[in-house]
Amino acid sequence: MQEEQQTPCENPLWPCAMTGAVACLSGFEDVAVVVHGSSGCYFYPASLVGVPIHGTFLVENEVIFGTESRLAEVIRELAARYARIAVVNTCVPAIMGEDMGDLAGDGQVLFVDSPGFLGDLEAGYRRALDTIAPEVDPDAAGVNIDGICRTDPFCRGNALEARRLLALAGVDVAATFCLDRYAATRRAAPFTVGTNPDLASGVGTACGSLLGLDAVGETFERLGAVVDGVDTRPVMDEVAWADARIRKACEKYLRRFDPPRVAIAGGHAYAAFAADLLDRYLGAEIACVAARNGSSGDGITRTTDFSVIREMILDVEPDLILGSSYEQAIAPEAAFVGLTLPLRDRVALSSHAVAGVEGALRLMEEVLNACIDWNRRPGGGSAVRF
Repeated sequence: MQEEQQTPCENPLWPCAMTGAVACLSGFEDVAVVVHGSSGCYFYPASLVGVPIHGTFLVENEVIFGTESRLAEVIRELAARYARIAVVNTCVPAIMGEDMGDLAGDGQVLFVDSPGFLGDLEAGYRRALDTIAPEVDPDAAGVNIDGICRTDPFCRGNALEARRLLALAGVDVAATFCLDRYAATRRAAPFTVGTNPDLASGVGTACGSLLGLDAVGETFERLGAVVDGVDTRPVMDEVAWADARIRKACEKYLRRFDPPRVAIAGGHAYAAFAADLLDRYLGAEIACVAARNGSSGDGITRTTDFSVIREMILDVEPDLILGSSYEQAIAPEAAFVGLTLPLRDRVALSSHAVAGVEGALRLMEEVLNACIDWNRRPGGGSAVRF
């Protein structure tokens, strides 16, 4: 697991560690997740993870006189319905320093001390995984998938695409971190592929990422070398087919329009992938990249300060923005493609991917359609080529 970093919560555009822990745990369908804190601490992750969670909804009296009785009441209500209950601590109870160990009982209750001040979403996600302590079974068949997070708009799509690619290669899926049942964490396979390197689980031996066509090919080559029975040919054929389709579509676009000037914001891995995709196939001018996590460098600025991102976007006057509704609001006249939460004012019912072959195809499809619409708008767009 990567070392946790304490980050300030001032003007954040990225969820805190408490939300990251909830996102991790809520991915296990047979675990009841309890947010031990105020109503605000409950409703924020509840609005993002897309599945039911529970809360203690602490009020002033409980903060003054102690929260143990309220938490015990909620646990009793859930104990008959769930084999396992995960309690995520928030900032106020963490500061109070109450000892809740007696409530663990026979191991039915997991306590995850992941208050928001611990750091960002990734820190909380890993804290929750550390508490679960997945076990690798050397004899387990298949390959694990990781990088799946309930707060990610592409969570389900990435999981489905990873499973599809593994099935093409004749590989079973062992455990999915985190979109599975709790029992799967007790029998993880020795090897793992990821959909989002920002959320690498550290479970088993990492064989690579599925984020980007090159990464897909390299990852399946490694799998073929370490896992018996892997047939890489169907996956390599898909990668080549997708590469040809993207090149053809982009060449057609560039015969009519100039390459766009682009501003990108999101998680570090997604932002870097999108920048490479647009530069490689579309010759786009990557004017600025703002990462919510990771580190600065290689043309990427790490920031969760809205004023910094606003200044970056206004300075470059992009034709196209990839990011969240925050970035869209800064320059509403630009073409826009959603890449990270939050994505407001739109309905999302189907399971779109960013990872894998379908993820690369879908992202470039969204970019080209957004840019075509932008170029056709009155008063918008670059010069049309005839």
